[in-house]
Amino acid sequence: MCFAIQAAISLVVGFRLRKTVSDKMVLRSYWKCRLKSSCFPVPRWIRPGLAALFWFCVTQLVCGAGALEEAKFVIHKDAEFDMTYNDTVTSENQTIYAFNHTISRNKTEGVRVTVDVLQQYMESPILFVIRQKQAVMSFQVPLILRGLYQRKYPYKHVGRTLCQPPTRAASETQYFFVDVSTLSSQQTNYQLRVSRVESFTLQTDKKFSFTASPSQPQFFKYVFPDGVDTVIVKVNSDVNFPCSVMSVQDIQCPVYDLDNNVAFIGMYQTMTKKGAITVQRKDFPSNSFYVVVVVKTEDEACGGPLRFYPLQPDKLIDAGNRTKDINVVVSPAINSEKYVIGMLFCLGIFLSFYVLTLLVSCVENKRMKRREMFPNPPDMSPAETGKAPASPYEYGSFADNGSTLSSEAITDSATSTDNNYGYLGQEPFKRRPFLNHLHHLAIHIERSLDSVARSRQESLSSVEEDDYDTLEDIDSDKNIVRTKKYLCVSDLARKDKRILSKKYQIYFWNIATIAVFYALPVIQLVITYQTVVNVTGNQDICYYNFLCAHPLGALSAFNNILSNLGYVMLGLLFLLIVLKRDVTHNRAMVRNDLNALECGIPKHFGVYYAMGTALMMEGLLSACYHVCPNYTNFQFDTSFMYMIAGLCMLKLYQKRHPDINASAYTAYACLAAVIFFSVLGVVFGRGNMAFWIVFSVIHILATLLLSTQLYYMGRWRLDAGVMRRIVYVIYTDCIRQCSGPMYIDRMVLLVMGNIVNWSLAAYGLIERPSDFASYLLAIAICNLLLYFAFYIIMKLRSGERIKCLPLVCILFTAVVWGFALYFFFQGLSTWQKTPAESREHNRDCILLSFFDDHDIWHFLSSIAMFGSFLVLLTMDDDLDTVQRDKIYVF
Repeated sequence: MCFAIQAAISLVVGFRLRKTVSDKMVLRSYWKCRLKSSCFPVPRWIRPGLAALFWFCVTQLVCGAGALEEAKFVIHKDAEFDMTYNDTVTSENQTIYAFNHTISRNKTEGVRVTVDVLQQYMESPILFVIRQKQAVMSFQVPLILRGLYQRKYPYKHVGRTLCQPPTRAASETQYFFVDVSTLSSQQTNYQLRVSRVESFTLQTDKKFSFTASPSQPQFFKYVFPDGVDTVIVKVNSDVNFPCSVMSVQDIQCPVYDLDNNVAFIGMYQTMTKKGAITVQRKDFPSNSFYVVVVVKTEDEACGGPLRFYPLQPDKLIDAGNRTKDINVVVSPAINSEKYVIGMLFCLGIFLSFYVLTLLVSCVENKRMKRREMFPNPPDMSPAETGKAPASPYEYGSFADNGSTLSSEAITDSATSTDNNYGYLGQEPFKRRPFLNHLHHLAIHIERSLDSVARSRQESLSSVEEDDYDTLEDIDSDKNIVRTKKYLCVSDLARKDKRILSKKYQIYFWNIATIAVFYALPVIQLVITYQTVVNVTGNQDICYYNFLCAHPLGALSAFNNILSNLGYVMLGLLFLLIVLKRDVTHNRAMVRNDLNALECGIPKHFGVYYAMGTALMMEGLLSACYHVCPNYTNFQFDTSFMYMIAGLCMLKLYQKRHPDINASAYTAYACLAAVIFFSVLGVVFGRGNMAFWIVFSVIHILATLLLSTQLYYMGRWRLDAGVMRRIVYVIYTDCIRQCSGPMYIDRMVLLVMGNIVNWSLAAYGLIERPSDFASYLLAIAICNLLLYFAFYIIMKLRSGERIKCLPLVCILFTAVVWGFALYFFFQGLSTWQKTPAESREHNRDCILLSFFDDHDIWHFLSSIAMFGSFLVLLTMDDDLDTVQRDKIYVF
């Protein structure tokens, strides 16, 4: 019976409690049972027992009521917007604030909840739970945000914007509740304020300013206007720090707007002063998105200082004032018409070079036909041109060499000496012009017959470079010929032309093989990079110029990729020009043209083919690099730049040293070592003194070894006795008697080269530049420019001339290089810094609203490289009719 009565009492009490809660009352009394005799007849003698039993049940009920009285008191309040509520909360009471507001389908208003805790020290945090129609948000105050190494930063002032669930009705009233509770037994004072955000929807091309902090993030809504498919969200601030994060998220609840969860969905990037994200309508089905701005708890992600690690892991750290004033502007991006104009502009520029090349080729063909109709004998010496010699080579006499020449060289020298005799006073050309003409004609026929016989003899047997030469004792002849004081091209062009052509063709086939094996994994890797960026939304992976990054398909910066088209098209054009020259030269060789056989610089086109291929690969790999530029793949953009610089220097040296130029295997092995050091420098070189010491020592030693190789034309040995020979030369030439260098011109070049390289090594050791790849490329370019300048000066000094076409190419290329370097040093981004610091250098497009400064660098540098290649190809065209024993070697 007692249990039944207790059950009845529990039902009644439960009903009364629910009724009291619904009526916003607190249960303060217990239920009293009055047993009436009219309920049912009870015998008189049983009544005392029932009274005792009833008293026991009432006692149990009173105890239960006492337990209920110890439970939390729930207080309901109807709250209003824009009012500040100062209340107190403990573990014994819970307050629920009820809000309602009307939302419209055509107008979106944000709702912001702001909470302040007034007490300095708290036993337990206050929990705020905001219940909406389709979302729940909860946070505690103080809000604890974690930084690196699990450091904790408390924030007692918290502001959050509520997610706005969509509505299908034209107008709808929605309710939401703010529950406040805590487990602290002490009373805690707090302030609560809920307000409307009037400017919650961003307008196109209108700047909106606001303030954010780690505990008070902000987000706003943007709706795509009709006719706009792509917009650029630009966020700016006047100060670098505190570091912040901007994010673009779809319209859904919840909105991730805290430092520890902002990277969960959408696109995001860190920023200091600048940030920009290009947003496309196709990525957001609702045709709208949220722009979220969060201030980070620490500045390390933006390159700022990192606070000292606390000794107590659980110690709370005061973050200080980390509010930041921010401006946001959403602007329409370019339309499809701009894309078409940009692509047509790019194609038009480089196709114009094809047209110009075709016109120049037509003019050259007309000139060649005229020369074939009126052939001129090859130039024999400067005396025949009425010009005084500018060097001992132009006399054709090498008597001061103290060395023995081959019979062919002696015959040429005798002829040249006879001609010079006439030049010095006899004037035979003026007195006997007819006999002089017959004399030249006889020499022309004799040399043509000799070349035909030689070519027939060579065709009877297979020739290999290692077991064939023009002399029996080739080793002795090398030491005699190559150590003469004055050298001509004929002394270093004695090997079989077919063997050398095959040797230099290996340059092309090797670089083609390298290109395939290098490019395929590079393409696969950058596609993976772009996929990761698109899937994760992490815009810090790639170092774009975000203010001028135009997406196309899955590519984030199509304009930076398109601008590399010039390298590919002009590289292909250069290959076609070289092919035409190669075919023309082979036809001349087949018909035994004397000029092709024994005049001019020996024609070997293998290195030219390699240069054109390298230029095309530079364009392809630069485009791959710009798919997702960062420090881990920067070597993609620079590897073939090293190749181009090295091949250009090799070609310059090969022009007048065809027999002793490096083989393709040696050259590419050296370039592979350069790329290896480039990767080591990028990974380990930043601030590493030990690396810079090792690299500087290797740089200086390589410079000395190369200088020795060039000075002695390869006629020296690196063995155990090299130090003894060095000491002997110093003793005999510097101590015993002071004698100058035997090869003055070479010595001048090598001294200048050593000064430049030693200076660059000292600069690297002292400054330790963070961009090691560019530093290494600067070394290669400085050496190339030095050698090129030396070549031009010595060419003019030896009495040679530069024809009109190469002269125009030199001037045009120099001007284009100047403008190209100007745009290169604008520095729109840099992976030497953090992504946020790199974005401080971002700039708007400057050409056709499609291309930025770096794109113009791509245009101009590709044109400049093409012009440089043309200079190398045509620079010695003036020597095509000059005998090789009259061409100076330097």
